[in-house]
Amino acid sequence: MDLGLRGKSAVISGGSVGIGLAVAESLAAEGVNLLLCARDEQRVDKEARRVASQYAVKAVGVGADVTVVQDIAEVVTAAQQAFGQVDILVNNAGTGSSETIMEAGDDRWQYYWDLHVMAAVRLSRGIVPLMRTAGGGVILNTASICAKQPLGYEPIYNVTKAALVMLSKCLANELIGENIRVNTINPGLILTPDWRKTAGILTADTEQTVDQYLDAIAKEHTPIGRFAAPEELADFYTFLCSDKATYCVGSTYYVDGGWLKTVE
Repeated sequence: MDLGLRGKSAVISGGSVGIGLAVAESLAAEGVNLLLCARDEQRVDKEARRVASQYAVKAVGVGADVTVVQDIAEVVTAAQQAFGQVDILVNNAGTGSSETIMEAGDDRWQYYWDLHVMAAVRLSRGIVPLMRTAGGGVILNTASICAKQPLGYEPIYNVTKAALVMLSKCLANELIGENIRVNTINPGLILTPDWRKTAGILTADTEQTVDQYLDAIAKEHTPIGRFAAPEELADFYTFLCSDKATYCVGSTYYVDGGWLKTVE
C-alpha cells in the first residue's frame, strides 16, 4: 500500500532509541525525510546517519534536551534549515518514573511536566508554522496506557501523560481548520531498552533472568501475553501520518495487547 508519504519531512523527539527510533525507521521506509532529536548528541547523530544510508532519505540528528526552552528553539531552527517546511511532528520524548505523591518534591513534578507536556506544547508552537507552509500536517503525541489506567508506583508519570492526552484533544480542535491533524497514541508494554534496563535492575542478585521477568510482566497484564516490539507500534504511527488516516482527528488510540480493562 502506498501511504503517500514519500518526500515529506518529520521531526521526532526522543528519536535515537526505542519507540522514537522505530517510528523514524518506519517513516524512512516510506521515503520520509527526518530530523531526530535526543539528549545524547553522539547517538542521535549516529542513528540519523545510519537511517539516511539505509533508507536513502535525508536524516538529521540534533542533540537537544526538550525540557530546555533554548534547545527546543534550536530544534525548530534546524528543521527550518533542513526542510523549509515540516509535515509531521512526533512528540515522543519521555520516560517512566517511580515515587509517591507525598514524598516527591516540586522539582520532580516540574521536570516531568516539562518533559511530557511543555515539550509537546513548545515543539508544536515552533513546528506548526512550518506545517502551515506545507499546507497542513500531522502531530502525534506519545502518551501511555497509564494516562487512563494508572500504575501505582509512578503517579507523576500517570498525571503528566493524562495531561498530554487532554493537550492533544485541545490542540486537535484548535488546528484542524488549518488541515493539521493531532492524535495521541497510548502504548502498553513495548519492549524498549528502558524496559530491559529496569528488568536488569530488578532481577539483580535473584535467580530470575531478565527474560523471565519480562515474560511474567506480560502474562500478568496483557491478554496477548507478550510485549510488543517497537516496530509493531511504529507502523501504526506511520499509518496515522498518512493520507489513509485523514478522518482521524483528536483521538486517542491504545496499542496495548488488550491490557486496558475499560471500554473506550
